[in-house]
Amino acid sequence: MCRHLAYLGPVVPLSELLFGPPYSLYRQSWAPRRQTHGTVNADGFGIGWYPPDGDSAPARYRCAMPIWRDPNLPDLARTISSGAAVAAVRDATPGTSLDSSANAPFSSGRWLFSHNGAVPEWRRLTEDLGSPLPESALLGLEASSDSALLWALIQQRLTGGEQLDAALATVTGLTAALRPQSRLNLLLTDGHSIAATRWGDSLWYRATPGRVLVASEPDTGPTPKPAPKPAREPTPKPTTTPTSRPLTPVPGRRCRSTRCCWQPRPRSGSPPCRRSPPGPLRRGWLAHDDHLHA
Repeated sequence: MCRHLAYLGPVVPLSELLFGPPYSLYRQSWAPRRQTHGTVNADGFGIGWYPPDGDSAPARYRCAMPIWRDPNLPDLARTISSGAAVAAVRDATPGTSLDSSANAPFSSGRWLFSHNGAVPEWRRLTEDLGSPLPESALLGLEASSDSALLWALIQQRLTGGEQLDAALATVTGLTAALRPQSRLNLLLTDGHSIAATRWGDSLWYRATPGRVLVASEPDTGPTPKPAPKPAREPTPKPTTTPTSRPLTPVPGRRCRSTRCCWQPRPRSGSPPCRRSPPGPLRRGWLAHDDHLHA
């Protein structure tokens, strides 16, 4: 299991995202509060960010040591700033690579991807799916891990023209149908939008005017109550995209389609971190910076 976050908003130092909050990702590496599998995330970490100068290709820094043991990270995080980032601390799935190549975020072109969870018997997944990946993609996996395989499946759909939320929702649904015990909390961004799925573990978000943070667990206290576990249903058939609601979703409200979008609306004050809506995971959540800055 892992802990991860995705951020979209004003340009801030990476240290503000990683170290600043009381229950930051840094602290979650050794003292997670919402993690249901594993107790510590000491198998490495990774950070991906988009340069604020408008370069669409993200940069990454990944390391196989625990985040608290890297003496270079505090200075790097203090001097590097970004308005869009993904970061993760890792508790490796047994049988996967233990080098930095297996640490999220994974990257290709303008995309950054992170997986919080595990897929049982992941080496047979493509065979059970009917081999949807060409041999070249399987041979070119960035790492020997379930996360790298999921990223290859999602990347194939992205390069085929699917939107971020549709690609996440489809791969999550297909994988969960074949591996019901999978844990599939996924984050994906292109630097302008964040898409996420929740399946098998907690996922939280905070949306304030001009800023969205999506994370495995809230980074501030007091600690909210845990969200109900989502119901598990058969894989849905793809549908057309519903109209995006301009309001943040009400906890408990279901999205009635394969894909669901959400955008924060301007409001005064800073609301508490909200639970992602419970119910069957048949969708990806999507936040756009166009709405963030409207």
